[in-house]
Amino acid sequence: MFSVIPVDLDINMLRCFLEVARTGSFTRAGKNIGLTQSGVSVKIRRLEERLNARIFNRTSKTLALTFEGEILQDYAGRILSVHDEAVCRLTKPKASGKLRIGLIDYFLPELLPGLLSKFRKQYPNIHLEVVTDVGMNLIPLFEKGALDLVVAGEEAYQGNGRVLTREPLIWVSGKETEISVDDRINLVLLPSPCSFRTLAVESLEKSNRKWEILFTGTSIASIQAAVQAGMGVSILPVGALKDGVKKAPSRMELPELPMYAIALFTDEQVANDARDVFSSYLEAELNKKQQRF
Repeated sequence: MFSVIPVDLDINMLRCFLEVARTGSFTRAGKNIGLTQSGVSVKIRRLEERLNARIFNRTSKTLALTFEGEILQDYAGRILSVHDEAVCRLTKPKASGKLRIGLIDYFLPELLPGLLSKFRKQYPNIHLEVVTDVGMNLIPLFEKGALDLVVAGEEAYQGNGRVLTREPLIWVSGKETEISVDDRINLVLLPSPCSFRTLAVESLEKSNRKWEILFTGTSIASIQAAVQAGMGVSILPVGALKDGVKKAPSRMELPELPMYAIALFTDEQVANDARDVFSSYLEAELNKKQQRF
């Protein structure tokens, strides 16, 4: 009678695998999870050896999941979701104290209230102080030590961060805004050094489009209100759409925009159990959301 040798799947290997599958790049995946490109390659090779299956088809220009890789992707997502949730729950007795969190003001608007409420119930000994603002205002507070954790755009801070999610950047306009290809583009933007402002101006310049900044806001809410009022167009992540603010129609022929990465920034050199618990909890909840969609 043959005995079956158990195969144990390493959590870090699975996390690495999912990031490669999501980004389509060993280099980008390594940057997001704090590994070199060669380090990612080693983990993927060892995972394939452990499973005795090829999970990626690799050429010099493309990277794609194999049939076995697609099967693993589904299971890996569920395994990591349960794993991260278990870590959060089991570290609960150790977590207490005050946690100062900075969040960009359009982060998970439909999920954040429920997420924070659920966290407070599970970890009643952690006192949350939450500041919502634009990233360029949150990062200076983080650098001064006034915040323990910040969720902002990846480009907002030069230090290391963990990418939580990516979403498209889009041109947005009000429901009644009409602009032809030959018209001057009226812009609604945050002040410098906002990356959306820089991207809007540079992309229009490269496209030889005429533009003028007609409104400078101090928050995403003020940008949304000005766009809704028909004062001009702006650039926002797709998650910041709301009633009265729509994706600008294609007939405006506005330049293509890149994806936008939202990252979590912490000072890993400073011990903070409450911060670590919240970080794991947030990533687990985001993973659940991504699995649903």
